[in-house]
Amino acid sequence: MNYRHAYHAGNFADVVKHAVLVALIESLKQKQTAFHVIDTHAGAGRYDLSQAEAQKTGEYREGIGRLLGVERLPTLIHAYLNLVRSQQTQSSGMQVYPGSPQISRLLLRDQDRLTLCELQDEELMELKRLFRTDQRVSVHARDGYDALNALLPPKEKRGLVLIDPPFEAQEDEFRIIEQALSKAQAKWPTGVFAIWYPIKLRAPIQRFHRFLRESGFRKVLNVELLLHPDNSALRLNGCGIAILNAPFKLDRTLAEILPVLAQHLAQGRFSQHQVNWLVED
Repeated sequence: MNYRHAYHAGNFADVVKHAVLVALIESLKQKQTAFHVIDTHAGAGRYDLSQAEAQKTGEYREGIGRLLGVERLPTLIHAYLNLVRSQQTQSSGMQVYPGSPQISRLLLRDQDRLTLCELQDEELMELKRLFRTDQRVSVHARDGYDALNALLPPKEKRGLVLIDPPFEAQEDEFRIIEQALSKAQAKWPTGVFAIWYPIKLRAPIQRFHRFLRESGFRKVLNVELLLHPDNSALRLNGCGIAILNAPFKLDRTLAEILPVLAQHLAQGRFSQHQVNWLVED
């Protein structure tokens, strides 16, 4: 696997994914009992946008760079942006972008736990360095899909599994996710699962949505943002997140933030977004 997220850190897809992640964790925090977040494809944890990889693509400029100077935004987007700002060590502009592991860690309470799975050596070393002093965080050098068999259900009985693979082979990745979800459902039917996916061509996504409708999971909420028509396999046209066992009122929260993200992240005249139920309670 050659994918390196450092080239894409902070792009529009990261903004959507991480805003939804903040919404999910804040929903879990509505109850005092502990929860457990499992990130199956963790990446490096955070990224230096001044480095060559991010500078080569410049994708963050059309993502997080679009939002940092905006004042009137929904409360949840401000919360996400404040997490990003909290990582900056220089006063002159943004240099660091937190990945999902760091965002999750920043939102944990003392009683909550975070488990990170990663296979790439460089990213794994960075995760271990970043979280070496935090007893709430465990880092595993293992395949995230395989790890779910050992990690589920967590002892806390509440929590979130974030599945965010690189999708180097898109259709194969959807099938792998479907197999992992089927096994996970048998072990933890009440867990919250969030699956990020890229939008290139619509057909593989339609098949994935059909699986979700027939999976037996309850309250399956789907979120999508399209910046280009979904008719080309040669570019990232948009992204989506399917949320299984979606928390109470999450649909209202996401319906508030998606139009705002679409407005500020649009790259031309074309922009579409939706928040819809694939399976209602």
